[in-house]
Amino acid sequence: MTVDDTTSGAGAEPPSDRSVHPTPHHEVDHTAEPSDDPLAIRLEQLILGSDRQYTAFQAARTAGVSMDLASRFWRAMGFADIGQARALTEADVLALRRLAGLVEAGLLSEPMAIQVARSTGQTTARLAEWQIDSFLEGLTEPPEPGMTRTEVTYPLVELLLPELQEFLVYVWRRQLAAATGRVVQAADDEEMVDRRLAVGFADLVGFTRLTRRLEEEELGELVESFETTCADLVAAHGGRLIKTLGDEVLYAADDAGTAAEIALRLIEAMAQDETMPALRVGMAFGTVTTRMGDVFGTTVNLASRLTSIAPKDAVLVDGAFAEELTRTGDAPASEAKAAAEAAAAERERREGVEPAPLPSYRYGLQPMWQRPVRGLGVVEPWLLARRGTA
Repeated sequence: MTVDDTTSGAGAEPPSDRSVHPTPHHEVDHTAEPSDDPLAIRLEQLILGSDRQYTAFQAARTAGVSMDLASRFWRAMGFADIGQARALTEADVLALRRLAGLVEAGLLSEPMAIQVARSTGQTTARLAEWQIDSFLEGLTEPPEPGMTRTEVTYPLVELLLPELQEFLVYVWRRQLAAATGRVVQAADDEEMVDRRLAVGFADLVGFTRLTRRLEEEELGELVESFETTCADLVAAHGGRLIKTLGDEVLYAADDAGTAAEIALRLIEAMAQDETMPALRVGMAFGTVTTRMGDVFGTTVNLASRLTSIAPKDAVLVDGAFAEELTRTGDAPASEAKAAAEAAAAERERREGVEPAPLPSYRYGLQPMWQRPVRGLGVVEPWLLARRGTA
């Protein structure tokens, strides 16, 4: 959204410094010009609801925002600089005015407003790319011989746009309500930011070798199937999918029992699919810092390291995760003690005495050899399995 000094005067932004204002998805092309394709312009007008009428400098001035701040908002949202092109609309002016207004009112600091722009831009950019690549592309196949894809695209977008917009807002409100509910239930103010969570990585074994022998389309289908299965299982059992990395997914849960159930169901689901490679999962429990929908910290790093050393079709957890499972009664503190209690109860039954109810453990834990983990020192992993199969 930068313009040169001859256009903007004293309020212009200095030459772009990518190290200061990085663009999330791509390197900024400062020569980029908006498309002049007639259909592209018509679609843009349809989607944005207004015509192009402002240069970057004019939009900033109309919104009452400095050129520097407008450029940073624009880049944070993931858009390339447009030079002096008259490519912005009334919607762009309104967006700048709203963000700047939140800062002026003291509701957001300027860095936080930039984060809002960046997180929204990154999330919706991926959504928009997916919808065009995987959704609209399939639907705009010409229904009759002789028709072109472009002849179908405009009326289809015109019909879908309001429905997709309403659905997007609904899902966003639902997710916002769920996230807000989790935060306000935190034990104290500090935990609202740095929370104790169970974090898990699920990784396909031998994926690199697989990429060498599969065609691109087959590989894409496998990755999509893996991500879809993981997303569905994580959501269905009360976890949150943080991100997908092709052959790996990162998820989190508020408690260790939920994360353990998700991990074992992922292993079981992949084992039942003959087209899928083996899966391994590493999990850790502890304090996690959350930023822009992602999670960071030693707990996350430890879960990642445990994944890299986990056997195939197995789940490794750290000591804190194992302790949390025993604290909540999901796993016995000692398998030997649990076995002795079960044997004693069985003897009482044979003698005609009704034994006291035994704890109902869901999971079993087996200690593994202590080993050094790069960057984290020596850790003692625990092998997690369903009770009776450990």
